[in-house]
Amino acid sequence: MIIRQGGDLRYSDITPKKLYLNRRSFLAGVPAAVIAGRELLYPSGTARAENRIPNLAKGALSTTGETVTPQQDATHYNNFYEFGTGKDQPANLAQKLRPAEAEWVLSIEGEVEKPAKLYLDDIMKVAPIEERIYRHRCVEAWSIVVPWAGYPLNALLKRVTPTPKAKYVAFQSYYDRRIMWSSGEAGIEFPYVEGLRLDEAMHPLAFVSVGMYGETLPPQDGAPVRITLPWKYGFKSIKSIVKIKFVAKEPPTTWNLSNSGEYGFYSNVNPKVDHPRWSQATERRLGEFRRRPTLMFNGYGDQVASLYNGMDLRKFY
Repeated sequence: MIIRQGGDLRYSDITPKKLYLNRRSFLAGVPAAVIAGRELLYPSGTARAENRIPNLAKGALSTTGETVTPQQDATHYNNFYEFGTGKDQPANLAQKLRPAEAEWVLSIEGEVEKPAKLYLDDIMKVAPIEERIYRHRCVEAWSIVVPWAGYPLNALLKRVTPTPKAKYVAFQSYYDRRIMWSSGEAGIEFPYVEGLRLDEAMHPLAFVSVGMYGETLPPQDGAPVRITLPWKYGFKSIKSIVKIKFVAKEPPTTWNLSNSGEYGFYSNVNPKVDHPRWSQATERRLGEFRRRPTLMFNGYGDQVASLYNGMDLRKFY
């Protein structure tokens, strides 16, 4: 498994060419079967209108002063190894993921007083859906700014009442070997797992995302429900979750299991601690030519730094 270094990313890699210059003439000249396939990847206005999230309120914890990354860039440059290791592969291959047909169920269990199994409708009703604009920093040294739609993770976790034994929260992604890559192809073990300390999971910035750009999540971005943690490297923001388990001990996480020397449990954005194969001091924002300085905790230090008081963040990376 090879991860391209941040400095090796080309601008052509992160800005897909526009496939529609003139939709009307395109429709006139291409067979209907091809059009149907393209609609899956680049939906028309009519198709996308069906995915709009109604009455979406603006969240008070949104990042300000940032330019939102174009939707096309953010949704077609993805890491989702269950659907390929290339950045452009998930936008194509993940269309096989159809949550409604899978009768999606999110199980919340472990050290809780009221374990629960939530269907999609239940997940959407846990708390009012709001829009939060968050910076998102990949460990590979590229970044985006996305308007997510969802609600605080603590609203979901409090629903089941954790017991005093609960110190950590473990997450697990959906995995179906019939439509997804195998561990051998991807280079990491599946199903994908992640974890947080309980106080991190309860922090107001930790977010359950059910949409982005005012629409429900596309498959390649973690449909139908994912976690978004803006102060941590992107691989901590686990996609397509089907299980949340409260546990007493630090849970295993996929990238830490794969290579503990490069991917720690905490994975807070830290420009002073380089990845062994590249610097984390700067990043490339999708859609921009020049690199920019990376901010400690991805710019959310005022809110989250107190979680790590007394910890050596070079050791607990």
